[in-house]
Amino acid sequence: MNNNILSIGAALLSLSGLACHAQNYPAKPVRLLIGFSPGGGADIVARSLTPRMTEALGQQVVVENRPGANGIIAAEVAAKSLPDGYTLLIAPGNYAFAPAMVAKLPFDMTTAFAPVGQIAETPLLAVVHPSLPARNIAQLLALAKSRPGQLSYASGGIGGSGHLATELLRSLTQVDLVHVPYKGNGAAITDLIGGQVSMCFCTLPSVITHARSGRLRALAVTTARRSAAAPDIPTLAEAGVKDYDMSQWYGLLAPAGTPAAIIERLNAEVGKALNHPETRNRLQGEGAEPAGGTAQAFGAFFRAEIAKWTRVVQKAGIRAE
Repeated sequence: MNNNILSIGAALLSLSGLACHAQNYPAKPVRLLIGFSPGGGADIVARSLTPRMTEALGQQVVVENRPGANGIIAAEVAAKSLPDGYTLLIAPGNYAFAPAMVAKLPFDMTTAFAPVGQIAETPLLAVVHPSLPARNIAQLLALAKSRPGQLSYASGGIGGSGHLATELLRSLTQVDLVHVPYKGNGAAITDLIGGQVSMCFCTLPSVITHARSGRLRALAVTTARRSAAAPDIPTLAEAGVKDYDMSQWYGLLAPAGTPAAIIERLNAEVGKALNHPETRNRLQGEGAEPAGGTAQAFGAFFRAEIAKWTRVVQKAGIRAE
């Protein structure tokens, strides 16, 4: 009985401590975890957001890249951190794939986090090395069919958006491509520019500057409609790949149990940052469209994405290694 009373007392003290933290939040720098290497879409989106967040919160928002296991390493750190608002996680759409592909996730993606808000959405861009004799998707597919198993495609890791985007293309067109997974999009893009691999589906923000400079050749975007950031680039559907539609999104998560007052504060500051002309221009210049919205709306969207991609992954039989 006494043990029960002590346990209840400890829980009440813990809740009291969190409430006190919420009132004084933030009193120190905030850590923003990214589960991917610098130079990828998640990194670009995060660094577009942090200057305004730092200014609004009055504390430094420190970006920390923890690449590995397709973002799961950083997600586990965030999930197991104190729910006090000082550890946050950039959540790309990859996290909606993980529950179906990783046999033993060290946490439950649907319950380990408190949604804060959606940040941005972007198409992926099909890009090839300029030496490849393909100037559009039709030519790429013809080349791939004439060289089955010879063209390689890079991705930021098994089960990531680039992997699934290419597998969707393979399933719709029956082409035989060789997957070369990397530990992050940054490394994949570096080798693509260097000619070590032939192509990739990468987030538009991570490769659009390389495409504009001529170091890569852009063939198509993955969304049903053209991107406002690159209106001259056709969609895969326009290029003849019927029913192709995929986007990459980014949101912000906190550990489950983070006080509602802190979630509300962070959501409000994210919304203000996304409405700031400097942030909007930077994101749109990189090919990402600012999102925003309530924490509740992002939570519902995140759960729907997990359900959707669980069906897709299970049907395709993709498993992370």
